[in-house]
Amino acid sequence: MALRLSVLFFLLCLASLMVGSQPMPWQALLDGSQSAWLTLTASRIPRLVAIILTGVGLAISGVILQHIVRNKFVEPATSGGLDAAKLGVLISLTWLPNASTLSKMLFAISFCLLASLLFISIIRRIEFKNTVLIPVLGLMYGSVLSAIAEFYAYQHNILQSMQGWLLGDFSKIVQGHYELIYLILPIIIIAYLYAHRFTVLGMGDEMSSSLGLNYAGMAALGLILVSITVAASVITVGAIPFVGLVIPNLVALRYGENLSRTLPIVALGGACLVLVCDIIGRLLLYPFEVPIGLTAGGIGGIVFLFLILRGIR
Repeated sequence: MALRLSVLFFLLCLASLMVGSQPMPWQALLDGSQSAWLTLTASRIPRLVAIILTGVGLAISGVILQHIVRNKFVEPATSGGLDAAKLGVLISLTWLPNASTLSKMLFAISFCLLASLLFISIIRRIEFKNTVLIPVLGLMYGSVLSAIAEFYAYQHNILQSMQGWLLGDFSKIVQGHYELIYLILPIIIIAYLYAHRFTVLGMGDEMSSSLGLNYAGMAALGLILVSITVAASVITVGAIPFVGLVIPNLVALRYGENLSRTLPIVALGGACLVLVCDIIGRLLLYPFEVPIGLTAGGIGGIVFLFLILRGIR
């Protein structure tokens, strides 16, 4: 499976480099054309790197959050994390109009972290008889945060622009305007180094503590990793839902939940899903482009519904 997924990933990367509003002049590349090489290095390759890192980061964020909450249907889009990050960016724009990108990211991280902590606090105070109710509550919670963000944007007359640049879209990715996404790289490394501990974390507070794990510390580390990843992806490409829910569930159905073994597959699967959604978005209305926030929302929503119905049964 891992080998087939790797081959699929390689083919999708080639397809991503080839597909675009203008055909990729491969012969011109071989002839050393400067304009062709500029298109490849300034647009296509940065876009491919951003797609891969975003897909890997969101998939890993989803699986970490699922182990913290101990629910398979939770990810940043179903726990309010994405909506809180958007709200943080909006507030940074109005409070600090000349703020740097790093300052905006710090706002997004803080709001995402606080929203995640509040969500975990809420679900721990309620005894759910059905695990499906937790993501339903998360979607309601995210809707409230999204409504607050839209009302805030309406008050400050930036609603129309907010709806445009916060919707997931890789068409804006060019050299010099995407490098913040590289912050996801150390997150991936840390997640892999602590994969076994996150697996133990998913056993619950009492069990993990009895095995010598600092439960509160690992949960806090996991939430920080998730918040940084979500903030970096929202600021760079906008909100992309369901990646962190679909891939971890599909991988767990076949390989189990030992992250030491499955995390590389989760990462590769996340990259492949975002690549597929991006390629579909570029081909649906060719030569125009459908934002990946819409294609990922449609595909991920269908799979999410399937998983919910499967969980109810």
